[in-house]
Amino acid sequence: MSTSVVEPPTTTKPVLSARDLRVATTSGHEILHGVSFTLQPGKILALVGESGSGKTTAGLACLGHFRQGLKHTGGEVHLAGAGGSRGNAGTSGPGSILDLPEHERRKLRGGSISYVPQDPALSLNPAMPIGRQIREVLQVHHYGGSEEERRARVTEVLAEVGLDNSPAYQRRYPHQLSGGQQQRVGIAMAFACRPAVMVLDEPTTGLDVTTQALVLQTIAELAERHGVAGLYITHDLAVVAKIANEVVVMLSGEVVEQGPCAEVLYEPRHAYTRKLLGAVPDLAGKRHVGQVAVITSEHPVIGQHSGQPSGPGPDTRQSRSVLGSAHTGTDGDNLLEVSGLKLSYGKAQVLDGIEFSLARGESMMLLGESGSGKTTLSRCIAGLNDDYSGVVSLNGDELQPGTRARTAEQRQQVQYVFQSPFSSLNPRRTVCESVEVPLQMSGTLNRKQRRIRVLEALDQVRLGESYLDRRPGDLSGGQRQRVAIARALVNAPSLLVCDEITSALDVSVQASIIDLLRTLQAETGMSMLFVTHNICLARHISQRMAVLQHGRIVDYGSTEDVLQNPRHEYTRELLANVPTL
Repeated sequence: MSTSVVEPPTTTKPVLSARDLRVATTSGHEILHGVSFTLQPGKILALVGESGSGKTTAGLACLGHFRQGLKHTGGEVHLAGAGGSRGNAGTSGPGSILDLPEHERRKLRGGSISYVPQDPALSLNPAMPIGRQIREVLQVHHYGGSEEERRARVTEVLAEVGLDNSPAYQRRYPHQLSGGQQQRVGIAMAFACRPAVMVLDEPTTGLDVTTQALVLQTIAELAERHGVAGLYITHDLAVVAKIANEVVVMLSGEVVEQGPCAEVLYEPRHAYTRKLLGAVPDLAGKRHVGQVAVITSEHPVIGQHSGQPSGPGPDTRQSRSVLGSAHTGTDGDNLLEVSGLKLSYGKAQVLDGIEFSLARGESMMLLGESGSGKTTLSRCIAGLNDDYSGVVSLNGDELQPGTRARTAEQRQQVQYVFQSPFSSLNPRRTVCESVEVPLQMSGTLNRKQRRIRVLEALDQVRLGESYLDRRPGDLSGGQRQRVAIARALVNAPSLLVCDEITSALDVSVQASIIDLLRTLQAETGMSMLFVTHNICLARHISQRMAVLQHGRIVDYGSTEDVLQNPRHEYTRELLANVPTL
């Protein structure tokens, strides 16, 4: 008598299968090399890989969509209940949806298979109320027999994604919602027609941990409750551990490992998977992100501009670690002091009495959810917001609110690195032209001197002379961010303000940027203000932390103390929502 277990048909029959997918550029260069995977009802498969691995291309192929400059060159995508006129080889089922005419594929998108993009703000029409936008999706796909049924479905789907479904809320415009609410509206639009498959492309990358946790919970509940198959495209392996049932790891257009989530994440077979896992920052600080474990130099080397690291790193035998110990010296040791800083927009109080100090050579993390005021605070310190009240002092001298009112030396001493490496550089300028802009504005060096200083700055960020004449379009995301950092370093600042500079980068590139910043801090002795919602970076980048909520600092102290003994309930909630491996 056989003891084999027969699985129910609902768990063995995939709702979507991609077989030997091949995609190439129009010039013939192949970028997907035979990718295969299947999606099961009610389960989520994570498609994981670094930028350029082909994961988004594979995800969009499941929708029968190929970005400009790409073409389908081989393989099939089978969606239950849809397909071309010819059957599968060796089966009697429907054919590949890639054989369908484009107008037929359009009918499937949003109906049988839907898509949730990375940036919710770009996917929503800013001039249309959210209720109407969801209803428009239903109308296009002829969902329901009447307008009344469609209105009822809008109310129902908003509740399903955990949003207010009142008529007043449905009349809101996207700009009146938070990032997390916008992303939930995007999921509601994707889920409105009850699709069989949802393709989710990095849907939580720009969200803080609390909002991310809510969105992930929403996705998981929708998949399980309604039997929807999910394809979750991401580079965040901690998120994968929280939401996925199966994992497919991609490298350079190929699948290098796949299997159940527990096996791939905790017993990885491929070296590339192990590399990705090793680059994930952990809250406990047990995995060191990058090569430099801690910033330890008692007397850092100032102005070391070699293109190669001078050795294995700071000598820790004769130095003390500053990670995890808040500065407790006298006011004379402080580079930056902020006192009574307030800012409001109309009746909305954005910053409400901020006070803290930052020592020379110290790094501090400003942590908080979207809307907590952390970026507004950092822009006030840099002089990019000039309508605040209170005092910002650098080296004991009070700074004027706006950069125009500050001296040239004060402007040089505080430099700002923006969040997006893709929008912070002028695409028409070469790397050399972009990096030398601050030097041109100071007007103290001639062209030859400026070029020498630019080369030194590029050496500091581990780029070389070969990058001088390249343009942003020729660089990866990580290389662009290094150029942006070089532009900030070219004036040898004493304070570097980093605003969410790793949020758009995959884990291994993020690790290299964190490693770079720690090395630069040890080499130059500059202070850093690191603005982020990624708590896992805390032990890897900062000695002190300030936690912001509604424009106020609610927790403040050494990184170790805040993480181990959070005093405020808000901090404890943030820590509880951190996705971990």
